[in-house]
Amino acid sequence: MSSTFTHPALAPFDAHNQQLAANVHPAVWLNPQPRDRYDLVVIGAGTAGLVTAAGAAGLGAKVALIERELMGGDCLNVGCVPSKALIRAAKACAQARAAIEFGVSIGNSWVPDFSIAMERLRRLRAGISHHDSAARFKNIGVDVFIGEGWFKSKTAIEVDGKQLSFSHAVIATGARAVDLPIPGLREAGYLTNENVFSLTSLPKSLAVIGAGPIGCELAQAFARFGSKVVVLEQGKKFLPREDRDAAAIVQHAMRSDGVEFNTDAKIQSVNLIGNQKQLHLKTSTSPQTLTVDHILIGVGRAPNVGGINLEAAGVTYDTRSGVHVDDHLRTSNRRIFAAGDICFPYKFTHAADAMARIVIQNALFFGRKKASALLIPWCTYTQPEVAHVGLYASEAQAKGLSFDTIKIDMAEIDRAILDSDTQGFLKIHYEKKTGKILGATLVAAHAGDIISEVTVAMAASMSLGKLAAVIHPYPTQAEVIKRAADAFNRTRLTRRAKSFLGMLIRLNR
Repeated sequence: MSSTFTHPALAPFDAHNQQLAANVHPAVWLNPQPRDRYDLVVIGAGTAGLVTAAGAAGLGAKVALIERELMGGDCLNVGCVPSKALIRAAKACAQARAAIEFGVSIGNSWVPDFSIAMERLRRLRAGISHHDSAARFKNIGVDVFIGEGWFKSKTAIEVDGKQLSFSHAVIATGARAVDLPIPGLREAGYLTNENVFSLTSLPKSLAVIGAGPIGCELAQAFARFGSKVVVLEQGKKFLPREDRDAAAIVQHAMRSDGVEFNTDAKIQSVNLIGNQKQLHLKTSTSPQTLTVDHILIGVGRAPNVGGINLEAAGVTYDTRSGVHVDDHLRTSNRRIFAAGDICFPYKFTHAADAMARIVIQNALFFGRKKASALLIPWCTYTQPEVAHVGLYASEAQAKGLSFDTIKIDMAEIDRAILDSDTQGFLKIHYEKKTGKILGATLVAAHAGDIISEVTVAMAASMSLGKLAAVIHPYPTQAEVIKRAADAFNRTRLTRRAKSFLGMLIRLNR
């Protein structure tokens, strides 16, 4: 890594982060001599860029991949991977406190060690990083360029003083945490997903701005380690995108972990008092002052559209929604596509992966795959987790669909009872006439894993009736899906159908 390159994710620069840097931004890297013309040039080596580059190269295309910071993007370095490592460590803290319920006494002397948990995070992230490394992509036939890439024209990109001509290009530069226009915030200092995983000591107190998925996941994790956490949200809704019943269960669980909420707070200003940050709040009742060790921004993502000279490429964009694409992920320049957080409202790693596969087909093989056809599930990794796929009830109503909803509480599922994981439920929305599954929300300890069964059923156009015929191992928490399908079948047992079946039984005596 060059002495001039720094990144928040690489602090502290211990053995684990040195291994990470060696993989995803190597100190000594010789950019290749460009080919005469590439079939595909990809700017950005996050999930969308990596999947596009690897897939296209594997199919025989001449591919160049450009990254100015860390290969692996947000997911590996400052997103999914480190956050889930921290969440798992925080879960161990919660399990230790609850161990007595299961007949395990560990006493009151145990103390969570945040520094060890963070060292584990860095070690695991470094161990995974070879999958996204510059060396690996070079070995699979991709020309990897480390440096600033920008469009020189509609068919060429410059990087490291070299020109890369292309038949097609893909913009996959991702997104970053937004800068909130709060007076004094920048001067006081704050954390985002880019630097929060570089902490080595636990904040005694933490203000989390935003009650969306990122804010809630990290707020609960820090509270479980022992931080005094307050979540601030100007709007009155907690997890505003989610089903209201689901959000209420998660909020109750977070309160049980010690998280406090102020969902009627507008931050007027921030100032630094010694080593602490003082937030001045305006509420509907009276002004308040909150003093904490750290502030974490857990709301909003801004597309990375700057610095790549999109104007020269003839690519239209705006700073709010990012690069403008059609349903085939093509930009206003017919030779250039985009994928991932730079152009899509659903900013998930798995969505970026799916879009990359669409881009490969459409850019290289005259494909007509549509992003609107994607069925994208998602999960918020609080405890319990909240997973969703398809339509919410409000969306089905807005579409004028004739639908019904089945709800099964996790408290009715034997395995959930045995695991003491009874918080939550499954809601499945389906067409009344056909039983076609329109959408589902699941609140459960392992909701992110279980929701995939519903997603597969929807992708395969399986009705709830057919799903009832699927045999589930007993006991599992996924049995909640079979319970819902069985409940659907019982709705089909009308008085007339029951009378007919009774007649058949009598005839068979």
